Amino acid sequence: MTLQSMKPTKRIFPNSFTSLNLLCGFLSILEIAQQNYVLAAWLIGAAAIFDALDGVAARITKSSSQFGVELDSLSDVVSFGVAPAFLIYEIGLKRLDTLGIIFAGIFLLCGAFRLARFNTQLVGFKKEYFVGLPIPTAALTIAAYILVFTTDNYLSSSYSFYTSALVLTLSFLMVSRFRYETLPHLTVRGVKEKPFHFSFIIISVVSLLLTNGKSIFLIFLFIVLFGIFNSVYLKLKKNK
Repeated sequence: MTLQSMKPTKRIFPNSFTSLNLLCGFLSILEIAQQNYVLAAWLIGAAAIFDALDGVAARITKSSSQFGVELDSLSDVVSFGVAPAFLIYEIGLKRLDTLGIIFAGIFLLCGAFRLARFNTQLVGFKKEYFVGLPIPTAALTIAAYILVFTTDNYLSSSYSFYTSALVLTLSFLMVSRFRYETLPHLTVRGVKEKPFHFSFIIISVVSLLLTNGKSIFLIFLFIVLFGIFNSVYLKLKKNK
């Protein structure tokens, strides 16, 4: 068997995870239509897991490709764009009528712009950091918000202001120039390069266990805010 004949087979492995990401996004949309909002939020989380695994699989098999990048973005716009926008509209923004449609639409559009900008600026397949909040992080923040504050599949109308502010803030951050670091690889070298990020992962896991998962929204909120403060700090440091 030649090397050229092996390449397509190797690419099936990471692309399978990407396809599962897309499938979870589709299933999430179906559950939203059935008003199963909590399950829909969990499916967005499952999509994020598969989204992370396709990158790991591509690195292990050394089968990164432009096709995989495009498929990944197409999957992401469904799982982390359409699904969370539809979810937050149905459970939290629908009562705002036209304004709710606009807010949810802004989130979807900013997510799509974010993915398009990422693809056009991607050089090679390795990323040291992201410019703008990654769309999976934005989607997971919304999913975590719903999992924490939804009671009996219902989000109180008293959260309307906070829901709107969260959606608009995440939308802005996705198309911003703030720097968000990539997760460290689970290797000795990865830990040495990003000890703070690795420590944060451990602390987050412990926190989730101690709070029965109720700290998940605060964890993602910290990630979102840390990118802002870290970007400002790096800019001030560079100017000095």
